[in-house]
Amino acid sequence: MKKIIYILTLSVFFLVGCESFVDIEQPGRLGAANAFSNVADLELGLLGVYNRFDNTQAIQFNAVFTDEVSIGADNGGQGIGDGEYGFRLNSESAISRALWTRFNAALNASSRLIEASEGLTVPAADQAKFNSVVGQAYALRAWAHFHLLTYYSTDLTDDSAPGIIIVNFVPGVDQALGRNTTGEVFAAIDADISKAESLITQQSNPTFVSRDFITALKARMAAYRGNYTQADGFAATLLTSYPIATRAQYEGIFSDANNTEVIFKLERTIGDSYDRQGNTGSGLAGGWAGANFAFVNATINGSPYYEMSNSLFDLLSTDDIRYNVMVEPTSDFAASSPDGNILVIGKYRGSEGQPLMNDVKIFRSSEMLLIRAEAAASANNFTAAAGFIDQLRDARYSTNQPTPVYATQQEAFADILLERRLELAYEGHRWVDMKRIGAKAGIFGVERPTVDCDINGACSLSLNDIRMKAVPIPIIELDANGVIQQTTGY
Repeated sequence: MKKIIYILTLSVFFLVGCESFVDIEQPGRLGAANAFSNVADLELGLLGVYNRFDNTQAIQFNAVFTDEVSIGADNGGQGIGDGEYGFRLNSESAISRALWTRFNAALNASSRLIEASEGLTVPAADQAKFNSVVGQAYALRAWAHFHLLTYYSTDLTDDSAPGIIIVNFVPGVDQALGRNTTGEVFAAIDADISKAESLITQQSNPTFVSRDFITALKARMAAYRGNYTQADGFAATLLTSYPIATRAQYEGIFSDANNTEVIFKLERTIGDSYDRQGNTGSGLAGGWAGANFAFVNATINGSPYYEMSNSLFDLLSTDDIRYNVMVEPTSDFAASSPDGNILVIGKYRGSEGQPLMNDVKIFRSSEMLLIRAEAAASANNFTAAAGFIDQLRDARYSTNQPTPVYATQQEAFADILLERRLELAYEGHRWVDMKRIGAKAGIFGVERPTVDCDINGACSLSLNDIRMKAVPIPIIELDANGVIQQTTGY
């Protein structure tokens, strides 16, 4: 049975946000000591913390700013010109505000719950529940810091690169904080992960933080930092418990019919605070994940305003089960006229009878397999890297596929990046992947075919451009915080 995540009156004091980086304590606001008096209160408050987490903004940005989408048949100007499809990205962009405020609000809510827990007297009978709640809050705070760092640090492998603001406490009203280095933020994340691991026991529900969530987070972080020996170990551990989905199981992952290979997801259900269309065509997003691409439903008659890019479509084989998931059957393929294609994105068709509403997948075991491939390629073990890619392809096609052969790291990373593009499309990875391993794969940057970019001329963007390295600090933060510095180049 799905859990409905409520914004609780009990925890309103940390869920009502402002437009700066943290929701600081204000005079007259209900304090933690009064809001949380027992472990049951903390459990309810934790649901409020979960409610702050959303990945639709990242899904929208990674798809629209790169080469996952083209302008749709019912586009009314969304993304064109000075929007993200036109490669517009500055401190006033909606996406810079959305990514910054959403996950800073999430980590702030986590910190408030952690602070509230520190003043409670816990009966022995409630100690296990208490540990689980607080451990989840620490893990969620670690994820929030890492998610922000992924977008606002120019180089996750450089500890001296400017990072984000560490908010592992509840700031006072008079505090203005500058950016910490990337290395300092990772140190804070590691501390929270260690604390979470000391408190959390294994759980099997993929909609709550578990020790497997923590291992997946560590695997992704290690891969993004280039610490591939660690990344490979974490990923290998998870793959023993989360085998890759078969062709028969794969479609059910995205219709929410099963949780095969899902390590963690953000649950979405009818009646929750995300059960709405959201801010369509904007980096602010929110609401149903599928509303990032269509107004009504994921069919040709559902007003698709973003469609699958022709370049992505050309990479898909009809023998690949991912084709069935991503390409909606009512699409108009108009093979004789590429401009006439209407390639409807089918990954978020809906569930529970609600079109466009699906659970948002955060960690899947296929990503872990691809991390193992990266690790092998980085170690020049091309046979192992090819084996991991072949394993994934064999699981997605109806027949066994030829095992690839790599002679260089560039060849291996190029194939891995290709497979990540197919496997993780529309899940919030493409811009991040191009940023972190694009150069290793020998790609120039974003390259859209003419059919996808003749509407506005935004056909290419170099990996050397600052817009492919980091999202700018939003203007609302710069205006409110005189200490923080903008990323060089913006």
